[in-house]
Amino acid sequence: MSPLSPPLPLEGLAAIVTGAGRGLGRAEALELARLGAAVVVNDYGQSGRDGSGEASATPAEEVAAEIRAAGGTALAHTGDVADHQHARQLVELAISEFGKLDILVNNAGILRDRMVFSMTEGEWDAVIRVHLKGHFNTTHFAAAHWRGRAKATGAPVYGRIVNTSSEAFLAGSAGQPNYAAAKGGIVGLTTSTALALAKYGVTANAICPRARTRMTEDVFGDFEQPENGLGGLDPLAPEHVAPLVGYLASPAAEHVNGQLLVVHGGMVAVVERPRVAAKFDSKQDAFTYDELDALLTPHYAERPAGETFAAAEVLGLKRG
Repeated sequence: MSPLSPPLPLEGLAAIVTGAGRGLGRAEALELARLGAAVVVNDYGQSGRDGSGEASATPAEEVAAEIRAAGGTALAHTGDVADHQHARQLVELAISEFGKLDILVNNAGILRDRMVFSMTEGEWDAVIRVHLKGHFNTTHFAAAHWRGRAKATGAPVYGRIVNTSSEAFLAGSAGQPNYAAAKGGIVGLTTSTALALAKYGVTANAICPRARTRMTEDVFGDFEQPENGLGGLDPLAPEHVAPLVGYLASPAAEHVNGQLLVVHGGMVAVVERPRVAAKFDSKQDAFTYDELDALLTPHYAERPAGETFAAAEVLGLKRG
């Protein structure tokens, strides 16, 4: 950057991105670095999207090296964010290397897909552990850091949390009860964190990204991709998601807090909190079975059949 160039939006800020060795996390880490942040690239590095395989430092180190090669500042961390002490070490690494932590992007996750009647206890626990506990672990230590700094100075600090939820939570996903539950829990964690940390100057928001990655190859693998670069960027490329993460991590987003946003293919949708769709009052001291039957049964019977999320229609994509 030349001396006359304006400062980058995230210049002077330090960030952590978890699950940043591949896919969405990689794109997000590169985007934060492009916007000026120093980045700790975290990835446990297991080869299987179900969390199987030996841990490897290679994915995180390659992304950190890519950032440095482009003139940015980055280092790798290869711990498991679902391990409480590894998460503590991750946050401490950012603080010791960069002097502080300003941005936390929680992205790490695995899949263990199965119908609820077939899912094992281990498959449930593994996904909840990595997604939901992993988000909590890093948030806990980052929040403690920001609260301590704010109390020491008597003034708000700069803090941004961007969590990764999913439309599997919003609309359901028949073969992913563990994943959908974890992603719903992440939204609850986000809104609670947003309320708890607002007085310290910290915001917390969640995104529901759609992207073609190792995690979603079964879902989006048969949607058309541009051939030979024609037709522009793949609508499901992770690079469509990363700019929103960069924005939410920036000073410009100081008034965005406790929000849930869907993002993909050049589209951002702000999701409202649940609203009451209908309300029924008992004409007595308490409802009876017959009264509820007379009120609720017609209400649900009159709703159009199949009011469910249709990914292909919403995405506007064609299957190959």
